[in-house]
Amino acid sequence: MNTGSDEAAGSESVVAVTGDGAKAEPVLGSRAPAFIKARKALHVSWQVGVFVVGLAVVVAGVIMLPLPGPGWLVIFGGMAIWATEFVWAQLVLRWTKRKVTEATQRALDPAVRRRNIILTSVGLVIVAVLVGIYVWKFGFEMPWKIKE
Repeated sequence: MNTGSDEAAGSESVVAVTGDGAKAEPVLGSRAPAFIKARKALHVSWQVGVFVVGLAVVVAGVIMLPLPGPGWLVIFGGMAIWATEFVWAQLVLRWTKRKVTEATQRALDPAVRRRNIILTSVGLVIVAVLVGIYVWKFGFEMPWKIKE
């Protein structure tokens, strides 16, 4: 943990600055207040509390995956709670943010957008043809009422 740099900054998050003056990613480590980090037992209790709250949120997100609800959003919220105290969660969130940014850039690529529009259009035409064939053959009857 980076107790020296975190305590010097107080409750603010510490951000590393590169040689050219550009901001890099925040420094990893606990974001607990300095008075909590100063006492080992209190700091461990704080981390256990953060872990339990984060675990409850992640479990709620996992439960929401098959049920209605924003499952993945809640899971990432739980990871963000864990990232306030645990370096491993901070690294997972950084990796996830990087992958989402890369996927966004790929999706905004004009060639990829053109391909996606073409595939969607072809899919809609196929669905429209199938619906047309169904209506031509059976009329506007629902599938469970067809007697043929």
